Amino acid sequence: MDKECLKRYQKNQKELQSLERILERLYQQLEDVPEISGKVSKSSDDFPYIEQHVTVSMQEPKSASRIKDKIREKENRKKEVLSDMARAERIIVGIPEGLTRQIMEQVYLEGMSQQEVGEAIGYTQGRIAQIIKAVTKD
Repeated sequence: MDKECLKRYQKNQKELQSLERILERLYQQLEDVPEISGKVSKSSDDFPYIEQHVTVSMQEPKSASRIKDKIREKENRKKEVLSDMARAERIIVGIPEGLTRQIMEQVYLEGMSQQEVGEAIGYTQGRIAQIIKAVTKD
């Protein structure tokens, strides 16, 4: 069992929230990029196909590209974080239903301390630590 993956779950939740705020800000910045006019070449719609120049309106290319690159980077990181979180959830779901699974969910997914879980269940913190150690052995 990948204990490190389980330990990263809480950090990943915080990073995911941060990434979502950053992405929201980047999308807003992308909307605020000024539009400029430019000319492009195209073929006429009718035969003979003659080259035509058409005026178009688009976002300022350098700024828009820079922001889109950042968005792509953050979206990729978000996918990695979500994948790691899903892996931790699969590990815990793989534990048979019962007290052990409940303890693992509370400690790793909900972020409760071993002491808090022990008080809720009626065990000592030491016993909770023993259960976790037994489950996370390879």
